[in-house]
Amino acid sequence: MRAAVLRQGRVETRAVPDPVPGPGQVLVRTLATAICASDLHYMDHPEAGADDDSGWSTYDQDVDIVMGHEYCAEVVDYGPGSRRPLAAGTRVSSRPVMFGGGGMKIIGQNPETPGGFGEFFLLDETLLKPVRSDLPSETVCVSDAVAVGWSAAKRAQVRPNDVPLVIGCGAIALSVIATLKRLGAGPILAADFVPSRRALALAMGADVVIDPGEVSPFQAWRDVTADSHEATKNMMAAAGSSACVVIECVGVPGVLESIIRGCERGTRIMSLGGAPEGDHLSTLTAKRKGLNIQFGGGPLPEHWNEAFEAVCSGSLDVSPLLGRTVGLEEVAEALDAARDANGPARIVVVPDAERASQ
Repeated sequence: MRAAVLRQGRVETRAVPDPVPGPGQVLVRTLATAICASDLHYMDHPEAGADDDSGWSTYDQDVDIVMGHEYCAEVVDYGPGSRRPLAAGTRVSSRPVMFGGGGMKIIGQNPETPGGFGEFFLLDETLLKPVRSDLPSETVCVSDAVAVGWSAAKRAQVRPNDVPLVIGCGAIALSVIATLKRLGAGPILAADFVPSRRALALAMGADVVIDPGEVSPFQAWRDVTADSHEATKNMMAAAGSSACVVIECVGVPGVLESIIRGCERGTRIMSLGGAPEGDHLSTLTAKRKGLNIQFGGGPLPEHWNEAFEAVCSGSLDVSPLLGRTVGLEEVAEALDAARDANGPARIVVVPDAERASQ
């Protein structure tokens, strides 16, 4: 098969052996796979995989790795002894993990669990979720990104009198905003330096967008919560003072530290960014302010399922996230383009070159 292969820090498209399903595994044909910031973090910071003692993500620069963990695919065949829960030709997705004798592995972040930047890959048949809609595969494939934001928004437990502040407006942050809106939170504030990302935040449900180059997000939060305008008070939906809930979605060193120093006392922080290089945090300042800092992790399985159904049913419109579509030969260039904050939240890879379009 053809695949965009990561090796020695570079991605090139070439022929590799077809994956062969084992017991309980299903061979699928890739229909669409979105490029995620995690793909960039993974290829740019091999030390992060080397330091992962869970074994979920590993990076050996001397072997071929096929990335891509936000996918929609088509069932082709099953391994020996499988239950074969879905017929060949069924469109599917799944949580991007595989289970086996070595424990859980993230699809697209291990040599032995190739992802969707190839024509075929393997899934765990127990995790298969059929796509019960006519939505394009390019739309369905972003459901995993939506699930991360969906789960974070739910686990942040924003109360009726809380005013959430989302830092960063990439795909995960946009999913957070959309989920907060569905949960009835508001007003929702969102901060990003890039005008196009702020526009996307508004499209996904943010009430107030902030350019951190012009005003501190925390001053903007104070201004909103102090606003006596009746509409604002109605959106806050409760009397009394409001608590700040910050959801950090940037992943750049120094951002979480700036939140700790700039936020209000008693702020609850959900950190999703996870700078691969690590970060320095002023824990004494956090203690004095009584901050509650939670690190996001991946979505809970039930939250992944909820987000997948919301995307597939069309009840959550993810079209603002979608950018151009590319073929396998263009993956290396598209990965570089995905680093541009002025670009779309998601570039989608379609291995069938005849279906790929700029």
